Order: sequence, then structure tokens, then C-alpha cells
Amino acid sequence: MILPIYAYGNPVLKRKAEPITADYPELQKLIDDMWETMYNASGVGLAAPQIGLGIRLFLVDSTMLHPEEERENNGIKHVMINAEILDEGGDDWGFEEGCLSIPEIRGEVFRAEQVKIKWQDENFETHEAIFEGVDARVIQHEYDHIEGNLFTEYLGPIKKRLVQRKLDKIRKGQINPEYRMKFYQG
Repeated sequence: MILPIYAYGNPVLKRKAEPITADYPELQKLIDDMWETMYNASGVGLAAPQIGLGIRLFLVDSTMLHPEEERENNGIKHVMINAEILDEGGDDWGFEEGCLSIPEIRGEVFRAEQVKIKWQDENFETHEAIFEGVDARVIQHEYDHIEGNLFTEYLGPIKKRLVQRKLDKIRKGQINPEYRMKFYQG
């Protein structure tokens, strides 16, 4: 089932998410729905706060960032539960990011080129790995969501001022994205 993606301005996007256990209700259905929602919106990552749940769960599929003929050997596709970044390394590098919760806004964000992360998969088996480049970036972006941070917080002061009107329109629901969204009515 395609779920609505919560738009910029909703408080759930700014809260640190809580860990979950293997007995979380209907977890596999939730994960399946999140994959369907993410792909429907042409995303490469989706975190539970983006669908209104303050839990430490996110999905990443960076294979979509590679040409179709190279996808089999490039990119990652993971469910990450209760993730914890252990280390970030390498040089910071800039890349234009966007976010399904903040449609129509993109901006250059500088992130470490390497990330070491520990997480549990959908079977609650623990993994630890180092990711680099665009894979690391997608993970860092989604990890920020479960920490209550948005990519717009990393934009430079001039870019922040330039996108403020668009952010206000998103907050007020004055946009028409190509996918289902839920706007905050608070």
C-alpha cells in the first residue's frame, strides 16, 4: 500500500526516533509498504518519520542512481533498523540532494565520503559495514531523518534564504507533488 509522505513542517520530521524490537506490530507489512511508497515517489531512501512514525527504521536503494546496465554490481539495497553511525571519514564532498518530504527543493550538501554504520536488518540480525561515495551519502541522509535532521539544515545561508518561500509553501500545503503527501495542519 502506498503511504502518504509527511511534508516539511510536520513535527515528526524534527524528532529523534525511538528504537524498535522484533515484536513491532506488522513490521514486514510496514517495510513492504515503505518500499512501495519510496519507489512510487522515485526515491532512493525513505525513513519511518517520513511516513509519520517516530521509529528508527529506514530503507535505502542506491542502485537507482546508476545506469540500468550497471545496477547489478553497483549500489546498495538495505532495510536498516536501529542504525547507529559509528564513524565518518574521508573528505567532505558536495552533492546536490533532495528529499521526498521537501519536494521541488534541491541543494548542495557536504557529507563525509565514508560512513561506518551498525544496524539490524528486517530479521533483526546485526550488521556492521563501511560504505563510501553515493551509498554513504544516501545512508547519511536517511540516518539524519531518524535523528530529526533535514538536508535543508546543511544548506549555506544564501541558499537557505533563497528556498525559504518554497519551504513555506510546502509547510502550508500549497504544492502539487506527483506522489501522495500529508501536510501538517497544526
